[in-house]
Amino acid sequence: MSQFQHDQSRRAFLQRSAALGMAGVAAPFVTSLGAIGEAAAATASDYKALVCVFLYGGMDYANTLVPYDQGSYDLYQRARQNIALGRDALAATALSPAVALPDGRQYALAPTMASLKPLFDAGRVAAVLNVGTLVQPTTKAQYQARSVKLPPKLFSHNDQQSYFMASQPEGATSGWGGRIGDVFQNGNGNATLTCINASGNAVYLTGRQAIQYATGTGGPVALLNNASTLYSSGAAQQALKSLMTTPPAHLMAAEHATLSKRALDTYATMASALSSAPASQFTLFPSGNALADQLKMVARMISVSSALGARRQVFFVSMGGFDLHDKLATQHPVLMGRVADAIRAFHDTTEALGVADKVTAFTASDFGRTLVSNDDGSDHGWGSMHFVVGGAVKGRRFYGTPPAIGNGTADDVGQGRLLPTIAVDQYAATLASWFGVSAGEMATVLPNIGNYDASARNLGFV
Repeated sequence: MSQFQHDQSRRAFLQRSAALGMAGVAAPFVTSLGAIGEAAAATASDYKALVCVFLYGGMDYANTLVPYDQGSYDLYQRARQNIALGRDALAATALSPAVALPDGRQYALAPTMASLKPLFDAGRVAAVLNVGTLVQPTTKAQYQARSVKLPPKLFSHNDQQSYFMASQPEGATSGWGGRIGDVFQNGNGNATLTCINASGNAVYLTGRQAIQYATGTGGPVALLNNASTLYSSGAAQQALKSLMTTPPAHLMAAEHATLSKRALDTYATMASALSSAPASQFTLFPSGNALADQLKMVARMISVSSALGARRQVFFVSMGGFDLHDKLATQHPVLMGRVADAIRAFHDTTEALGVADKVTAFTASDFGRTLVSNDDGSDHGWGSMHFVVGGAVKGRRFYGTPPAIGNGTADDVGQGRLLPTIAVDQYAATLASWFGVSAGEMATVLPNIGNYDASARNLGFV
């Protein structure tokens, strides 16, 4: 085999290993770590963390950031019929931005998201209006004529989840979070701890070289649950470790052993560091909230970042249940309450740790949902509203243009499906720029960013 063939085979093996993800108890020791490439590292002297909060199923934008001025509310209520929130219930969460919206437009948070309002008022939360997957700027006329490239398989969960995370449909091998990791991983003391997934596996965190490290909400997952024996035999347990980590002559088997050894070594490093940040010290997080549990784990890892030699880290957490074709009126408020409470606890914890200005969290989802109700639910949509939270955020502001409300407006493509006016690429580029990705490196992270005018690539919310 030539050296070129060897390199190509090795690279393909690593990419496929990364794509396999977390398939069982021992998976973090085999498939969530890969050999780290020798890509040039960006330099960073400080610490920053980027935290993606992905809401699987398609977040219903209209009952999350609710039209509140009377004229807009009337249009909203007419379209939503029996799932519209009552205007009186929105008074306590009505938002007063530092820069008023045009034409007297106003929004309110869903009532169950009240815990985020003080952060908005304090300038720690920004709302970004009508964000969605695009290939290039697209007008409604262009969409209807199919005269520009569009994201493939619009309104499909799997493909739009992937397109939001990776700028490619289902089957993508790297995501923009992982590609940010490619830029910075060699500047970290432990490159394997650049991209960390606290909720399983997602293409968002897989880079071209960077491989996501999967952790549980209680910490890194140990081989055999950290048992000292295998089938009651200490010798058998040691033999298993030896088999997993001793490189044989065969190329693929040797790579497997490299993965396993790196995983075992990283587990020891992580477990040791986290012992100085026990979960009992992170008491602001609500119980019975799976998203809060994930964010607690992220906060613990951030608190020991200096011990791990990390200067740049990208995290992924997630929550499902948002595909609400029915029962939206009863289930969506519960879900958004959990999201808001988890994010508020996370931000307050970063404040207590003294790192709030170094940590930026942001929401993401497959797509928004229709404004027009489907009996007691909503259908798959396109653009949605998202939130960015952190000490560095230029908050108490709305970014983007408030879309017209209704079915058949200039801003929707049917049933109140918003045609995005802010592309995921612009949303991501703004976050990546704050993180330290240079203008020259941006195209390696976001391949479509060149389709947008340079003056519109950074939205300025952080």
